[in-house]
Amino acid sequence: MHIDVSAVLAEIHRETDLIQRIRRVGDVLSEIDVLTAELGRIRLEDIETLTSRGMSQNEIGRQTNLSSARISQLRKGGPPRERAFFGARDGMVITAVAEKQEAGKARPGPVVSIDDLQAYDRLRRLLEDLKLKSTYEIVQPPGEVRLNRDGLVLICGPRHSPLIAQVLEADDHLAFAQDPGGWHLVDRITGQVYRSPEDQGEPGDIAYFGRLPRPDGKGTFLYLAGIHAAGAAGVIHYLETALVPLYQQVRTRRFSMLISCRYDPDTHQIISSEQITPTYKHEG
Repeated sequence: MHIDVSAVLAEIHRETDLIQRIRRVGDVLSEIDVLTAELGRIRLEDIETLTSRGMSQNEIGRQTNLSSARISQLRKGGPPRERAFFGARDGMVITAVAEKQEAGKARPGPVVSIDDLQAYDRLRRLLEDLKLKSTYEIVQPPGEVRLNRDGLVLICGPRHSPLIAQVLEADDHLAFAQDPGGWHLVDRITGQVYRSPEDQGEPGDIAYFGRLPRPDGKGTFLYLAGIHAAGAAGVIHYLETALVPLYQQVRTRRFSMLISCRYDPDTHQIISSEQITPTYKHEG
């Protein structure tokens, strides 16, 4: 990779509007911060991989022109490797949340559930810990959303989006389904049916969580949706403690699993979460 520093500086010097120049300098510095963090993550992950293969720090240092002390420093203080889990090549994660219709009203209006807002708030704080930026957008009915983007996290059940229902068909392991008993999740491998505790009047839910293929075939996006709204927040609660081992399992490859959660019936705050199916890997 070659970055033409001279060209960037020349462009900035040519700008005569001082306000625009200050803005451009800020943009470039932000891009440098993102590049520095991502390159640091890649280097650290490669060092860890070589170490796991039996190569000593001294040998790595001799072949990469890094001292053993510098490698130790990088391993202790480098950027979190698991930030790559979110696919944000530019350092920005986009959380898209489905807009729903109010229930129990003669003229229902569009709303975003308190559970989905809780999910985004928990995710935003997790991303901050990973030194990632985040933004939020609403997916309006009938659930049309631009999936062909890096760093996309989508919270939208198939009942709210025919597009998502089609994308979910690519998963041969887990699926949403509907019968007279309502919406539920099915493990296609074992035949196990999972119904939400909320449908039995209990404060809990079950959610699908996975990485699905983009329609353009050039990448993936993260997808999470509960049978009911609380499930999405349950997934983020799970990630708060499970992200590191999950990243070690799947890296940036496609996968899916089901997460069960329980919440406080008064505040709807998630109080526990757990993985209830295997981590199904879609790419071998």
